[in-house]
Amino acid sequence: ADDWVGKFLKDADLADLRASFDALGFNESTLKALARLDTPGECQEVVSALKLNLPARIRFLSGVKKLKAELENTLIEPPDFHALVSADPYLTPYSRSIFQRYDKYTRIMEQLDKHEGGLVAFAAAYKTRGLNRVDGGIQLREWAPAAQAVSLIGEFNRWNRDTHRATKNQFGVWELIVPDIDGKPAIPAFSRVRLALHTEKGEWVDRVPAWIRRAEPSPINPVYDGIYVPPSDFQWRHPFPPRPAAPRIYEAHIGIASAEPRVATYNNFTDAVLPRIHALGYNTIQLMAIMEHAYYGSFGYQVTSFFAASSRFGTLDDLKRLIDTAHGLGIVVLLDVVHSHASKNTLDGLNEYDGSDACYFHGGGRGRHDQWDSRLFNYSDWEVLRFLLSNLTYFLEELHFDGFRFDGVTSMLYLHHGLGRVFGGYGDYFDDSVDVDACVYMMLANALVHRVRAAAVTIAEEVSGFPALCRPIEEGGVGFDYRLAMAVPDMWIKILKELPDEAWNMGSIVWTLTNRRHGEGTIAYAESHDQALVGDKTIAFWLMDKEMYTHMSVLSERTPVIDRGLALHKMIRLISHALGGEGYLNFIGNEFGHPEWLDFPRVGNGESYLYCRRQWNLVDDALLRYKFLNAFDVLMNHAEQKFQWLSAPQAYISCKHEADKVIVFERAGLVFAFNFHTHQSYADYRIGLAAAGRYRVVLDTDSEAVGGHARLAHDVDFFTQETAWHERPRSMLIYLPCRTAVVFAKQE
Repeated sequence: ADDWVGKFLKDADLADLRASFDALGFNESTLKALARLDTPGECQEVVSALKLNLPARIRFLSGVKKLKAELENTLIEPPDFHALVSADPYLTPYSRSIFQRYDKYTRIMEQLDKHEGGLVAFAAAYKTRGLNRVDGGIQLREWAPAAQAVSLIGEFNRWNRDTHRATKNQFGVWELIVPDIDGKPAIPAFSRVRLALHTEKGEWVDRVPAWIRRAEPSPINPVYDGIYVPPSDFQWRHPFPPRPAAPRIYEAHIGIASAEPRVATYNNFTDAVLPRIHALGYNTIQLMAIMEHAYYGSFGYQVTSFFAASSRFGTLDDLKRLIDTAHGLGIVVLLDVVHSHASKNTLDGLNEYDGSDACYFHGGGRGRHDQWDSRLFNYSDWEVLRFLLSNLTYFLEELHFDGFRFDGVTSMLYLHHGLGRVFGGYGDYFDDSVDVDACVYMMLANALVHRVRAAAVTIAEEVSGFPALCRPIEEGGVGFDYRLAMAVPDMWIKILKELPDEAWNMGSIVWTLTNRRHGEGTIAYAESHDQALVGDKTIAFWLMDKEMYTHMSVLSERTPVIDRGLALHKMIRLISHALGGEGYLNFIGNEFGHPEWLDFPRVGNGESYLYCRRQWNLVDDALLRYKFLNAFDVLMNHAEQKFQWLSAPQAYISCKHEADKVIVFERAGLVFAFNFHTHQSYADYRIGLAAAGRYRVVLDTDSEAVGGHARLAHDVDFFTQETAWHERPRSMLIYLPCRTAVVFAKQE
C-alpha cells in the first residue's frame, strides 16, 4: 500500500470515517478513485451516498482534497511492472520514465471513459466526422479551430461558397447538414467536393476535407479533390482468418504488381497476385501505399488523405474484394499505416488545414521533419488523437484489415527522430529526447487495435532498439506485437558490398541475427522495399549483377557468378528466416530474385514505368533460373508451416566456426547446418545436437529442384551418437557441401 494511503486511513481523527469505509467495504483502490473525482459536486454526491454526519463530511472532503494534491504528484504504476523488470532488470533505474508514460496513458484513458464513452467509442468518430449520410440529408463535421468561416463547395452547388455555410461549435468543429432534395441526396454520389475556409489572415483557401473517404486528381490540374462516397452495400463473404502463430509476411505494393509498365489495380492484385502469394506459403500480406498520396513516387509515405484508399488503384469495393478474397485463402492482411508524419501539401493535404501553421501538427520547427520534408503530428492534442485513432478503427471495421505495420516509429519516439544518433546504452532511451506524447499515442493505438480486434497484429518499424516496445502496456510497454529487425538487411547489404566471401564473419552474422530483445517479437527479413529502391540493389542483383541479363537461362552456361548467386540467395534467406526472429518478411518479387531496382516515374527518368513493375514473366518462364529461387521460397515457407520454427523459442547455436565457415543451430526440434565456404565441402562433419534419434534432410538449398547440384540424398538416415560435441550432449556426422544449407528433422 502507498504510504500516504496508510497514513490517511490510520489517522485517529478520522476514526468514524474509517469505520464508514470499513462498513461499506471500501478499499485503497476505492479511496484513490474518490480522490481523483474532478469536481466538488461529484465529491458531494459521494458524501451523500455515504450518509456521513456533518463532521465526517467535512473531514472526508478535506481528506479528499489532500489526497487529490498528493495524487497529482504520484505516478500511476503499471500493474505488471514486476514482470518487465524481472525479464530485464537493467530497466529498473529507469522505472520513473516508464511510470510517467504509463501514468499519462492511464489518465487519458480515464478522461476517455468519463467524457467520450471510452477508447473504442472515441475512436469511432469516422462515423460522425467528414461527410456522412443522416436522416434527411448529408452531414458535414470537420475540425478547423483557427478558421473564421467554412463552406462546403463542390459540383453539387457549382463551387459556390455562399450557399452552404457551416457553423462552429465550442470545440472548433464546423457542422452543416445538406438537406435532401425531393427525398434524394443533394450531393450526388462520387461527385467532387472541397471545403472553403476563411482564415485568420482574411483570405479564402480551399482544402480537401480531412475525413474524406476518397480523393481523385482534378480534371483540370494535378491537385486532388475530395469525392463524396455514399454508404457501400458490399457483401463480405469470408470471416476473418485466425491470427497465425507466426507471420510469414509478403510485403506488396498494388501499383507495381503487374508486368505491364503502368499503375496496376486492386483487381489485378486480387486475380493475378493473391494466388501466387498463397502458393508461396505466406500467411500474411502487408499492403503499402494504400492511404491516399498525391505523389505516386513517394511510395505511399507522403499521405494526403488519411481515410481515403488510393483511387489510382481502383474503387473502395475493389479493395474490399481483395481483402475478402485474401481472407478466403486464410491470409491475414495488414496495412502499412503512416501516422509518423504527413505530406506538406496544402491544397490536397492537411498542412495549414485551417489556415494556421498548426491544427493537426505542431507549429514551428517541431512540426516539421526536414529530412522527409513533411509535417509532424501533435500527439498531445485531443482532436489529433481522435483523428488518428479513428483512422485505425476505420480500416479495421470498414475495410476489414487485420492489423497494421506502423511506419517511422523511431522518428515518432524521439524529438531528434533518431537522426545522427547512436544508441549505445539504456540511458539513450529514457532521456529528455523521448517524445512522451508520441509514445503514449502508440500505447493508445495498440490498446485500441487489440480491443477492436483481439486477433489483430501490430508491427513497429523501429531501428533504435527501444526497450519494452513490444511488451504489454500493463507491464509498462508500448504494446506492439512485433518490431522489424532492421539491422539484418543492413548487415547483408554491407557484407555483399564490402566483403569478399572469404572474409564473411560467422560470429558477426549470428550476432546480428540473434541480437534482439528477449520476449519481444521480431520480424526478420533479408531485404524489403528499402533495398529495392533506386540507389540500392536487391540481394540478387548484388550477387549476380549484369550476368542476370545474360546467364539466367537454363540453356546458357552456369557461370561462377550465377552459381554463387543462386546458392547464397537461398542461404541468406533461410538463415534470416530461421534464426532472425519470430516472423519473416519478403518484398514482392524478391522471392525469385527480381533483377534491377525499383524506380517510380519521375522527371529524372522521363516519367517511365519500366522499373516500376514486377516482371512475373521471368519466374513463369520454365527456361529461366528464377524459377529455382521461387521454388526454394515455396519449400522454405511450407517447411516453416509444418515445423513452426518461427513460433518456437530462440535457437540454440552450437557452432560458429570461422575457418570452416560453418554455422549450426537447433530450433523447433530441427537442426540447421550452413556451410558458407567458397569451395570446401565436408564429409563426416560432426555437429552437436540435443535429441537422440534418426534424422533425415527435410530442406536443402542444394537440391536439384531449387537449382542446386544435388549433392545430398534425402532418403539417407543420419543417426545420433552419444558423443558430446560443441557443448551439446550428442552429435552426428553429416555431409555438408560448400555454399549449402541443410535442415534435418528427427524421424519418428
